[in-house]
Amino acid sequence: MAKKSNNIASDTLHLTLLGGGPMPQLSSPDQAVLETFVSPTDRDYEVTFSTREFTSHCPVTGQPDFAEITIRYTPARLCIESKSLKQYLGAYRNQAVFAEGITNRILDDVVKAIAPRRAVVIGDFAPRGGIGIRVEAIHAGKKATLAKKSR
Repeated sequence: MAKKSNNIASDTLHLTLLGGGPMPQLSSPDQAVLETFVSPTDRDYEVTFSTREFTSHCPVTGQPDFAEITIRYTPARLCIESKSLKQYLGAYRNQAVFAEGITNRILDDVVKAIAPRRAVVIGDFAPRGGIGIRVEAIHAGKKATLAKKSR
């Protein structure tokens, strides 16, 4: 049996935003690219990103919406590079979307970028008019989805 290498160096040659100076402001998440890198191990582990600086605005009133966004995932093969994620989340600043749409769109984009074993995105939106909203979107991975369909 071959001994597995303990080399944990990361391949960064394909990353375009990391170390590239100031990031341009994007007007839409459609313009963003979630850059990825290969996970350093095959074992299950969780990665969690969290920001309290997320902003968008209400599609009805135009008022700003502020939220804490938490992204938690178990990598299958790829991980998300954090600077590209920061730019992606910042691109929502001018988007007029309800909290439910934002949270589910972020999950869809994470799943599309890295095909994780599992992922959860939580949008905890600050109260306006006395009511806050917390949206949790969950991706259970292929095995769990196939098991549900076969019942």
